[in-house]
Amino acid sequence: MPAVLATAALLLTAGCSSGDGGPPDGAGSAASPSRTTGQSSPSGRATGETPPAKGSAKVVRTVATGLDSPWGLAPLPDGDLLVSSRDEGTITQVDTGTGRKTELGEVPGVSPAGEGGLLGLALSPDYASDHMVYAYFTSASDNRVVRMLYDEDKPSGEQLGAPDTIFKGIPKGVIHNGGRIAFGPDRMLYVGTGESGDTGLSQDRESLGGKILRLTPEGEPAPGNPFAGSPVHSYGHRNVQGLAWDSRQRLFASEFGQETWDELNAIKPGDNYGWPEAEGRSDDSGFHDPVAQWSTDEASPSGIAYAKGSIWMAGLRGQRLWRIPLEGTRAAAAPQAFLEGEYGRLRTVVPAGGDRLWLVTSNTDGRGAPKDGDDRILEVRVR
Repeated sequence: MPAVLATAALLLTAGCSSGDGGPPDGAGSAASPSRTTGQSSPSGRATGETPPAKGSAKVVRTVATGLDSPWGLAPLPDGDLLVSSRDEGTITQVDTGTGRKTELGEVPGVSPAGEGGLLGLALSPDYASDHMVYAYFTSASDNRVVRMLYDEDKPSGEQLGAPDTIFKGIPKGVIHNGGRIAFGPDRMLYVGTGESGDTGLSQDRESLGGKILRLTPEGEPAPGNPFAGSPVHSYGHRNVQGLAWDSRQRLFASEFGQETWDELNAIKPGDNYGWPEAEGRSDDSGFHDPVAQWSTDEASPSGIAYAKGSIWMAGLRGQRLWRIPLEGTRAAAAPQAFLEGEYGRLRTVVPAGGDRLWLVTSNTDGRGAPKDGDDRILEVRVR
């Protein structure tokens, strides 16, 4: 079976590759930080990335308004953005200077229902030459990853080529469809999946549900994966919603809890993150504890991004942007909340370069209270 793909070269902050084809050395655990290369301070943190104890986040401007159920976001090399509509199954280009929206086309085969539909987006690591856009979506039978040629020279509405399915068979459900995809610093595709409401799938390493998958751009299990011949990178997840790498190529992921704890995790290849046996921190040494945890009414996390020495995490039910300053793969200080209740549900956050983030609201997804102009993309300045 061809393997799964993952979202967004836009989440990358480190551009180098691991030399042996395996996952980046820095994808370490909180309990035992992995070996890394490059200059670092005695604390193990890369020189110059020490986050302040207290940060800030301020909306600089509204980039675009009137988006319908936006979910995935992918920055283009020219500075514009591609955004997916979960319920419409379309991809739209947003001019970040003027806010002008141009629909590129509808992705065939998308079957939106509940939390499923057209979800994560990512650009090929060779986008400059191949113009390939990757997408994760719910079909009538499963969740899958496809890639499509984006031809800017064709008329509006016809710029997306036919989807080429590179990975399929991920369990689907009304809930917990995962959906975040991202290309890592190793140029492999990472895919966050959910257990589709069937909790037993998370601990089953033969299942694709409740996992982070690591694939080649063609959808095969990536070289160096922890379980031979398998796309599984980590397991024991409930519903992975965010993927991001820090400046030392360590992978972090956000995850929905059930009724008690939402999580931010530092991902180590082959580790078990506990669901459904554990939610949040656990006394069982066989499970990898989260970097930070929140009550579900404070977070219900979705996308994450790395900037200014911290992970920034969008909250849906929590309606706020969380900052988690990092000390290696640990939280350097207590998480801080910003924009609480100001823009409603927050779905996706992506680095925009330097001290800026792109932040996408999610008030038209059936669970929010839309205001005039929703949904929108915001530019946020952080420190």
